[in-house]
Amino acid sequence: MGEPPEQAMVTDDAGTTGPLTTTEAIPVGGGVIFPERGVVITQPAPGVFLAFSTTCTHQGCSVRAVAAGTINCFCHGSRFRITDGSVAGGPAPAPLPRHPITVTGGSIHLG
Repeated sequence: MGEPPEQAMVTDDAGTTGPLTTTEAIPVGGGVIFPERGVVITQPAPGVFLAFSTTCTHQGCSVRAVAAGTINCFCHGSRFRITDGSVAGGPAPAPLPRHPITVTGGSIHLG
């Protein structure tokens, strides 16, 4: 579940950035990590999409999986809730920072 779908960032000849992914690619109750963009997109409830940083607030490792309602860092066992990025367990001292996203139709764009 941690591998990003093939439709990652697309830039056309004019330099316009396309969608990061589609809404269909993000599972309800889960999420997808886009390591090349430093963002994890979650869908905690049908039609609700959120984005968080992939950098763990404990010691800066990258989160590596989304499972059982949490975004997980394997370095020291920190877990963050997919609903708000808050700490669900482990040594992380703070929630994952949010990233702005725009959902248009079936596409998810950063910003």
